[in-house]
Amino acid sequence: MFEHETVLKWESIEGLNIRPDGIYVDCTLGGAGHSEEIVKLLTTGHLYAFDQDDVALAHAEERLAPYAGRFTLIKSNFAYLKQELNARGITRVDGILFDLGVSSPQLDEGERGFSYNHDARLDMRMDQSSPLSAYEVVNEWDYNDLVRIFFTYGEEKFSKQIARKIERARETHPIETTFELVELIKDAIPAAARRKGGHPAKRTFQAIRIAVNDELNVFDRAVHQAIDMLAVGGRLCVITFHSLEDRMCKQAFKEKSSLPELPPGLPMIPKEFEPELRLVTRKPITATVGELDENRRARSAKLRIVEKMKES
Repeated sequence: MFEHETVLKWESIEGLNIRPDGIYVDCTLGGAGHSEEIVKLLTTGHLYAFDQDDVALAHAEERLAPYAGRFTLIKSNFAYLKQELNARGITRVDGILFDLGVSSPQLDEGERGFSYNHDARLDMRMDQSSPLSAYEVVNEWDYNDLVRIFFTYGEEKFSKQIARKIERARETHPIETTFELVELIKDAIPAAARRKGGHPAKRTFQAIRIAVNDELNVFDRAVHQAIDMLAVGGRLCVITFHSLEDRMCKQAFKEKSSLPELPPGLPMIPKEFEPELRLVTRKPITATVGELDENRRARSAKLRIVEKMKES
């Protein structure tokens, strides 16, 4: 069963400002929690929902069955957002949602190899037909590449020590499982550091997952496509779960919502210089105390919302 607690559900649905006849896109279908709330509000409108995971798509098909005709599921990475929608004759949409990160079932199903709490073969692929898995990253990438991803994607202070430990271990035999990797990470981190800041493997596992799924490059491409695809008055909602994604989102929104340098004393801003986006939220929306009590994975979630003010 694909059980997933949807994070910031009502805040993001409200942020989309849904019209019953509008066209909406859920770029991260997952457990279909957001998608279900969107299709409930549609009459003649339509939802297009993306996911790479066959299990998620099968579950969503079943969950959304009462709303048949109001939605289309697309098995694709959201990097191909514009291409997939254009292929279906869609050039403008009224709202787009990204709920980034790994869904609870992917973490909880041990065999997917995402979690440092379950012993499984190293995998971490969101799209299970993808050729690159965590196994290849851990066993085949050289020391410098491992240091780079651990430091850049995981913000791991002990990147060099962990990469060196992995390099030595794989000289004798391949590192096959998540628990083998966890033990190597623990051995590489000083005891004092292991006692604070959560699970010692958290940052390294995050870094490998991002590398396997090319998450940051994919999101960077997709968020700019999303801005282009929005109709005037359309909303874009992005939920991030770590600082790298949030920074990327914030920068994209700032770039498109800021005024260029203009001569001082202008009585009004010329129309051609008006920004493309308006920030609906100046600061990100975070989970309420009640949601945090029910779902610890909401702790790091941040929701940013923008509205399209003029055509690209």
